[in-house]
Amino acid sequence: MIKKATIFCAVIIIAALTSCVPARLLDESKAKLNECETERSALKKATQENDAKIAELKEQMVKNEKENIGLKRDTSIIGSNYRNLTSKYDKLNQLNEQLMDRLNKLLSGSEKDNSKLSGDLQMTQEQLLKKQDELKALEAKLLLQRLDLEALSAELKKREARVNELEAILKKKDQAAADLRKKLSDALLGFENKGLTITQKNGKVYVSLDESLLFASGKTNVEARGVEALKNVAKVLEQNEEINVLVEGHTDDVPMKGAGEIKDNWDLSVMRATSVTKILLSSAKIESQRITAAGRGEFFPLDPAKTAEARKKNRRTEIILTPKLDELLKVLGDN
Repeated sequence: MIKKATIFCAVIIIAALTSCVPARLLDESKAKLNECETERSALKKATQENDAKIAELKEQMVKNEKENIGLKRDTSIIGSNYRNLTSKYDKLNQLNEQLMDRLNKLLSGSEKDNSKLSGDLQMTQEQLLKKQDELKALEAKLLLQRLDLEALSAELKKREARVNELEAILKKKDQAAADLRKKLSDALLGFENKGLTITQKNGKVYVSLDESLLFASGKTNVEARGVEALKNVAKVLEQNEEINVLVEGHTDDVPMKGAGEIKDNWDLSVMRATSVTKILLSSAKIESQRITAAGRGEFFPLDPAKTAEARKKNRRTEIILTPKLDELLKVLGDN
């Protein structure tokens, strides 16, 4: 609907500029144009937000890995404390046995030593009670630390499972991108390095088509050889439904001098992206919701140099293919 609205706005403006019409109709045409520009800006913002979300997901992965390392370190410390407390517990038991042995010897001693032994016994009993209190306190502390250790271990296992699941999904996504690149390379064998390149980066596949393959200078109609290449791309997209498609038009930094429907490089890049999108949709059974057409003008050059060779590189159309992240987003939402 956005593409149709853009074309409709352009047609209205052309009609307004080339014929005598009432001022009211001209104002309506301008309002339509502003509405189209607003929709285009919204699409551009949505694309930037999606890229930011992917970066945020990757940052969250790094953070989870750091937390995982911290939990393992805490587990090691708690294990060491547990062994120390166990050692103290054993020593207290040994002391208790020694005290009981001394008590038995005192009870079996001669009557003349009973008075002295009685005093020693009382002192020994007090020491025993004190040690027993200390032992109970240590046992309670040990129990609490054991419960903390079990809770931390459970949380660690839960986080490890989540990290493993996320890693598996990301690996699956990267493999899907690699498989897609292979399919595109096979389908476009006769076009690669002849005005068309295919690269894989950050889990995405980039199909870059030079202006010389698609368009005549300053034109928006795709030429025959470019149509052939796009039809091959469309067949691959038809067979891979779990792929989102972004078509970006790029120009060089030389200002447009036309006075017709193409006013500047923004218009040229948007119209070229739209032309490519229409060919993809008409060449295969592809859901329109999967494709976004966008114009970048001259603001994302491959080579910023002010030379003819650099400008030739910058005049291109990129088809950016991204495996859907629904499965990854679902895992993040469930956690």
